[in-house]
Amino acid sequence: MTYDVVVIGSGPGGYSAAVRSGQYGLKTALIERQPRLGGTCLLVGCIPTKALLHTADVWDYFKDSAAQGIECRDPQLNYPKVLDRKNKIVSKHSKGVEFLMRKNKVDVIKGCASLLGGGRIEVQGAEGTQTLEAKNIILATGSEARMLPGLQPDNDLILTNVEILDMPAVPKSIGIIGAGAVGVEFASIFNRFGSQVTVLEMLPRVVPVEDEEVSKELERHFKKSGIRVETGARAENVRKNANSVNLSITLANGKKEEMEFDKLLVAVGRKPNTENIGIENTRAQLDRGFVVVDAYQRTGEPGLYAIGDVVAGTPQLAHVASGEGMVAVGHIAGKAVRPVNKNRIPGATYTDPGIGSVGLTEAQARAQGFKVKVGKFPFVANSKATILDKHEGFVKVVADETFGEILGVHIIGPEAFELISEAVTAMEAEATVESMMATIHAHPTLYEAIGESFNNVYGLAINI
Repeated sequence: MTYDVVVIGSGPGGYSAAVRSGQYGLKTALIERQPRLGGTCLLVGCIPTKALLHTADVWDYFKDSAAQGIECRDPQLNYPKVLDRKNKIVSKHSKGVEFLMRKNKVDVIKGCASLLGGGRIEVQGAEGTQTLEAKNIILATGSEARMLPGLQPDNDLILTNVEILDMPAVPKSIGIIGAGAVGVEFASIFNRFGSQVTVLEMLPRVVPVEDEEVSKELERHFKKSGIRVETGARAENVRKNANSVNLSITLANGKKEEMEFDKLLVAVGRKPNTENIGIENTRAQLDRGFVVVDAYQRTGEPGLYAIGDVVAGTPQLAHVASGEGMVAVGHIAGKAVRPVNKNRIPGATYTDPGIGSVGLTEAQARAQGFKVKVGKFPFVANSKATILDKHEGFVKVVADETFGEILGVHIIGPEAFELISEAVTAMEAEATVESMMATIHAHPTLYEAIGESFNNVYGLAINI
């Protein structure tokens, strides 16, 4: 059977591309090796993690309910039920993806796919091996957690983002190697659930892709919350005991320390799933395991596109994969499409306080030669933040002094991952600082803080 489009991988990028392909009337198939559709994000990533983070938010309110005038004596965290809720959310949305495939007449083929070149794909499934023909192929095979050399996850003591989601109980102590989004989100979850959390990061600061002031604020809040944070730290000699993990740490000051944890989460990044999928049978080029593509997601192999975590040069984020999928399918269908603008990609980290960012950091803007003006506004001066009892953090606008161009916006504070949407829209619409100053923001809202930060680029914020 010959398809117009075959998508390999059913994560957000893959299933979104398949849906759009079906909407355009293209004969489409989706290949997935896992029993359920949804990929890493839905099954063992974004969605279950955020479900746990939401429960941690709710638990915070129960623990401190007296401050709200609500008497809630001796609240109990029933962790098995927390996991059950998380699993139900995942199942619901995985079934939702299946429904979308049926609705858009996408053939779902279960099995492991391998590129044969020339538009042919071999699929090994439970019912044997078949070969598909495709005019166009979209590679959306995603990524998996990197491990430290010599270590393997074991479902008990040494964990990745996959195994930690099914821990049957909250551990008394947990060590986390890596302070990127995955590491700090799990630190935020289990600290609030009562674990003693230690975060170890080899680089000089936590969430190192964020603006430096955001990193400092998150570390300050983590330490205030009882999380031990060690940056510039190197972990070595990991040893498993019967019920714990030992490791040797070289701290930033050169001192060495032995640490022991009930659980160890390794969150040192993700590697692209480009092995054993037949890339060598095509003209596609790899860069350190990532697939090289052009602005329309095309590889060096005619008719072969790549999107999402396997792509070189774009962040490994679910919404990036979806955006790239729209570009690839639009190009295949002959539609007018705009390539993904790397400077308009929002970042979202769901810690407490949350983080949202888009565009250049202050340091990046200065390094690129812009004459920079910065506007900041603290949530402590925002009335809705006071109502929510969430005073941590700030909004920071990085702008070009000459033309008022918005170069970047960086938020740490309540609902930052939702608030960043206004900044993304403003930058995509090429709004200036002046036009955002003239934009009326509803009161009382958290997003007033964004309006105030734009005003403060010129020292005109009202509430500070």
